[in-house]
Amino acid sequence: MNSSKDLYSEIAQFLENEREVYGPFSMAETEINADTEPSVSAAKPTGETIKTVVEEENKEYRSMTTREKIEACSTLDELHELCEKAEELRTDLKGTNLVFGVGNPQADLMLIGEAPGAEEDRQGEPFVGAAGQLLNKILAAVNFNREDVYIANILKHRPPGNRNPNPDERSRSLPYLFRQIDLIQPKIILCLGLISGNTLLNREDLLRDLRGGFHPFRGADLTVTYHPAALLRNPQWKRPTWEDVQKVRKRYDELGCKP
Repeated sequence: MNSSKDLYSEIAQFLENEREVYGPFSMAETEINADTEPSVSAAKPTGETIKTVVEEENKEYRSMTTREKIEACSTLDELHELCEKAEELRTDLKGTNLVFGVGNPQADLMLIGEAPGAEEDRQGEPFVGAAGQLLNKILAAVNFNREDVYIANILKHRPPGNRNPNPDERSRSLPYLFRQIDLIQPKIILCLGLISGNTLLNREDLLRDLRGGFHPFRGADLTVTYHPAALLRNPQWKRPTWEDVQKVRKRYDELGCKP
């Protein structure tokens, strides 16, 4: 049997003969040397390839604008994860929890309040305090279960002292809320409170001018009623709220929404 050195010499001679017949050619980064073992270029390991791809994707993701990152979210889970990291969603109150939203992700009816309160911040879920308990009763009165609808707020973090959301906070939060609405694709949106209605409709009207009718909004019919917390302080507003939610129920049935 020929030695490795003799074999490599024969290969080198063969290549030289081929060069004389066909002209010069190059070899990919590896030279045949009769005195050394050949250098074999192995394929990059699968794990290393995946790591490289992930690093490139992360680099591309970091270069995206906030709005591009929001639009890139194709599920509520992805949007939730993005909101967890979004410092612009935070208020001046330190150490608050994200209150993203809760309910049926394919709901035909979406309720949108203003901002989380202390109990909502503690539990990480909108409308779970006294106002939330009243909201559950209002929904039940027109044959809705809380689990059938989707509930969210304009702000996703609690403001100090439960104050109203200021314009800057609302402006920073809206792109995330709009994406949330677009992913759920509700047929009806019920805004709870003046701030919620005016913020989404980009108006500065009185509540009496917002109530009673439906406004086209991102593919849904949007209407406005009193915030449940306001009803706790002003029981005389319960009657008009009852009228508003009856209209919502009627419209819901007219549109053939899911029972």
